[in-house]
Amino acid sequence: MREIQLRDAKASLSAMVDDAVRGEPAIITRHGKPEAVLLSFAEWQRLSHVPSFGQLLMAAPLDEADLPPRNTTPPRDSGL
Repeated sequence: MREIQLRDAKASLSAMVDDAVRGEPAIITRHGKPEAVLLSFAEWQRLSHVPSFGQLLMAAPLDEADLPPRNTTPPRDSGL
């Protein structure tokens, strides 16, 4: 991923958008510090659609044999 200074990005925004659409994102810096990333809309959508942990678990291809056996022993009496 290339880095480009903000003032240079302003001058070549159209070319940078074309690069991003082709899969070449860029980091935009200001005073040498990263401030923003320019990437394609399709890539942004892909990255912003992160499934929840529950969705990942539900989608896991597990069989009953993959899970540990259930604990059927009753809880012990604490005497309280």
